[in-house]
Amino acid sequence: MIQSVAVLGAGAVGSYVIWGLSSRNDIRLGVIAEGERAVRLKKDGCVINDTVYHPEVWAPQEAHNVDLLIVCLKYGSLQGALDSIKEIVGEHTTVMSLMNGVDSEEIIGEKVGESHVLYSLIKVASHKEETGYYFDPETTIGIFFGELQAPHDSDRVRAIEHLFQDTGIHYFSTEHILAELWSKFRLNVCNNLPQAILGAGVGCYHDSVHMKAISDGLRKELEAIALAKGIDLTKAGSASVHGSPVPPSARYSTLQDLDAGRHTEIDMFSGALIRMGKELGIPTPYNEYTYHMIKALEEKNDGKFDYTGKINKRTCSK
Repeated sequence: MIQSVAVLGAGAVGSYVIWGLSSRNDIRLGVIAEGERAVRLKKDGCVINDTVYHPEVWAPQEAHNVDLLIVCLKYGSLQGALDSIKEIVGEHTTVMSLMNGVDSEEIIGEKVGESHVLYSLIKVASHKEETGYYFDPETTIGIFFGELQAPHDSDRVRAIEHLFQDTGIHYFSTEHILAELWSKFRLNVCNNLPQAILGAGVGCYHDSVHMKAISDGLRKELEAIALAKGIDLTKAGSASVHGSPVPPSARYSTLQDLDAGRHTEIDMFSGALIRMGKELGIPTPYNEYTYHMIKALEEKNDGKFDYTGKINKRTCSK
């Protein structure tokens, strides 16, 4: 039985977990934070769908040996958080990573031991506004989790099913968690990245044959790599093949990051596929172009191409 849950990363993904588990009065629920962030969370709580939630706030050492650690970080923050994760994980701690991508479990497992990691993913169309985080609980697809090997109906799988039961969290235990992870990865790469370059809502894939062609090119490269790694994407369930319903104006996480002037998770998406493609001898030209374009857009946000007031002597004439 799970009696204590720690959430590392109280952003768009972590908010869904906090929202759901706050309804449980029989567990301790805490957010991992230190310094000014911890002070702010203790004072202001977490605003989710216009409601203020006040989970406990724990430093990593205070959360040591928690029953369940749910990692909801942005990819770029993971390396810096590994020591904290190791400090939290005790002998009986299970770790679920709800991060995007397909390699966070391996990275965490190398730090704390693979036996602690239960593979998982989340599909939630959550976004941040000035007043907090927002998502539609009814249309959210939810959390998938499962063991890599039999027995798939393990004690910890049953414990997490019991934890999520009657919380409002949508959840699915599966025998094909790798196929589910790569199915979500495919959605992110094919739907998240092209719109980020264009700067338009997801309706662009329906309304433009050119955007669809880019998306299809990214898809073919990813599916070739998955096939070479022995991952059968047809095993993914129907609930995970598509994302949560969104309007044509929706802007996924990569474009949200660029809109806000933040660096993206492109290293986890096309960056990872380029690396795997090189290891497997599979060309990835669509992903290479997409990677460099989004990196250039990050540089633009950083002000690298602000040439206002600068004179290019080579192009000026008297």
